[in-house]
Amino acid sequence: MTVGSAVSPGSPESPGSPESAESPVAAVPAVPSDGGTRRGLRGAAFPGVAAVFVVFLAASSVPSPLYPIYQQQWHFSAWVLTVVFALYVVGLLGSLLVVGALSDHLGRRPVLAAAIALEAVALVLFLTAGNVAVLAAARVLQGIATGAATTTLSATLIDLEPPHARGRAGVITSVAPLTGLALGALGSGVLVEFGPAPTRLVYALLLGAMVLAAAVTALLPETSQRRPGAVASLRPRAALPAHLRADIVPVVPAMIASWALAGLFLSLGPSVAAQLLGLRSHLIGGVVVTLLAGTGALTVAVLSSRSASSLLAPSSALLGLGVLTALAGIAADLVWLSAVGTVVAGVGVGAAVLATFGTFARVARPHERSAVFASANIINYLGNSVPAVLGGIAVTALGLRTATEIYALAIVGIVSAAFLLRLNQLRAQRRAVAAPCA
Repeated sequence: MTVGSAVSPGSPESPGSPESAESPVAAVPAVPSDGGTRRGLRGAAFPGVAAVFVVFLAASSVPSPLYPIYQQQWHFSAWVLTVVFALYVVGLLGSLLVVGALSDHLGRRPVLAAAIALEAVALVLFLTAGNVAVLAAARVLQGIATGAATTTLSATLIDLEPPHARGRAGVITSVAPLTGLALGALGSGVLVEFGPAPTRLVYALLLGAMVLAAAVTALLPETSQRRPGAVASLRPRAALPAHLRADIVPVVPAMIASWALAGLFLSLGPSVAAQLLGLRSHLIGGVVVTLLAGTGALTVAVLSSRSASSLLAPSSALLGLGVLTALAGIAADLVWLSAVGTVVAGVGVGAAVLATFGTFARVARPHERSAVFASANIINYLGNSVPAVLGGIAVTALGLRTATEIYALAIVGIVSAAFLLRLNQLRAQRRAVAAPCA
């Protein structure tokens, strides 16, 4: 959910990578304690870094309520809209895979400062965009900046984590992406509906936020010393060792379904609300995304202590139930029913984030985590972008209602597969336990 997430809880090679056997929010601090002044400075910096994390993800969802306006002004089709959305994911995924470990070699502050500068360039392009080509370029740059920033911010939060609050950084890196997506879409919707210059004001405000982020970065204590290997760290590595596949295969459909649903809401969600449910307010375009992402963020915060294995089957069931309920609301023109379905699906998305990343954290050995989490990022962001683009093509060919119904039913089919795979896995585990007793 950059989807941007959404975003994985930590760079595959950073100290922010999950380390616990079950929970994806447990973490091990990377910086030894030092003098009281330095500890105090790091403690004061922690909330600032968390705020910068949320701002980056908020910026990534700001365009969602604006897409219908861009379409109206520039007269491009739904498939072009979803390609613009997917280009952000391409930039994000490439950045995660290439520069994900760079701050371990160059330091946190230089990499974060570069990401903020690149985000500012993207925001200037958004601010001055007069056609879809400039919009697409802005989204690519924004994706690259967000990928570099989130991996560095995740590692920095671990570095700055207070000694008395072990695990707090992991919670933040899990909750911040969905929280940022929710706040960005909602804030954009409010400004578009009630503020002047709907395609300009929100980006000007974000530029101001990036200035503040740069100030926070300038005041940060450097928590990662320079070390050799920066160029070698740019080589993407992804792998899924054979001995992990029995545990990981059952979670892949849940990963794809949850990120595909987020892709639908972030790209076509406002159009569905306006054209199929008759909700013409641009504020509703932001509310649609917020219902899904905000509920997901709250779910992650509430269930962060639960084991990943206990969440996989329930998350799949809730995803499927929520999507079917929202689809029923669209078919019956019942806004309240669609809203209820979106909230239920949001709970499923949040639980799926915990279940999937928790599973990867549990089964991957320390020397495998870099390549394994790179594979997880590839699966997630392909699930986020490819279905959205196919959905845009389907909208152009079949119409928004038919395409939405097909998209939703495909997600239900995928989560049903995830649910059945998990049940089969549990049966196999019970048989393995019972076999020695026979």
